[in-house]
Amino acid sequence: MEQYKQEFIEFMVESDVLKFGEFTLKSGRKSPFFMNAGAYVTGSQLMRLGEYYAKAIHEKYGDDFDVLFGPAYKGIPISVVTAVAFSKLYGKEVRYCSDRKEEKDHGADKGSFLGSSLKDGDRVVMIEDVTTSGKSMEETVPKVRGAANVEIVGLMVSLNRMEMGLGGKMSALDEIRETYGFPTNAIVTMEEVVEHLYNKECQGKIVINDEIKKAIDAYYEQYGCK
Repeated sequence: MEQYKQEFIEFMVESDVLKFGEFTLKSGRKSPFFMNAGAYVTGSQLMRLGEYYAKAIHEKYGDDFDVLFGPAYKGIPISVVTAVAFSKLYGKEVRYCSDRKEEKDHGADKGSFLGSSLKDGDRVVMIEDVTTSGKSMEETVPKVRGAANVEIVGLMVSLNRMEMGLGGKMSALDEIRETYGFPTNAIVTMEEVVEHLYNKECQGKIVINDEIKKAIDAYYEQYGCK
């Protein structure tokens, strides 16, 4: 596993973004782990987050794209810090764009989008925190494609939960790829998280012990993608 992925896994735990225990998800599933990207709140955390996203995007999609699109709300800061990191790490200027939940009908920047406007010919990388159901893509992909004649290069999320999406046949990331026809990737997968953290110390304690590992295995028996 690449060094930046190992660092990112520990960074999620250190930042209290990735937690282990028992959580009820929006879908109603009881999960032994939970990820909340809203817990990245400090300047140094956001700077590092942007750099991990930039490294993963550069590895998977290169730098032949023009715009980072982050769906509101959590995608907004992620797209901003990743655009900053891309400029810093690779000397490549990319624009950021996000959608508004409610259209603004006054002022010089009225409309459905924040940041850069989308133009014909733009190559766009979609960026999100985590995808469990793919619902946000259902709302934003038509908006992005309807705004201009753009090409969506791919989607990058923090964590691939590796569980069944709404269709019940494949993961949410695979469903998005099948539905919209662009590649989908994550900085790390849950399998990589378990591999890196199981019975290893992080922040002075064992985060995934035998009991948590057993709960994760049972969860994937029920909801995992074969």
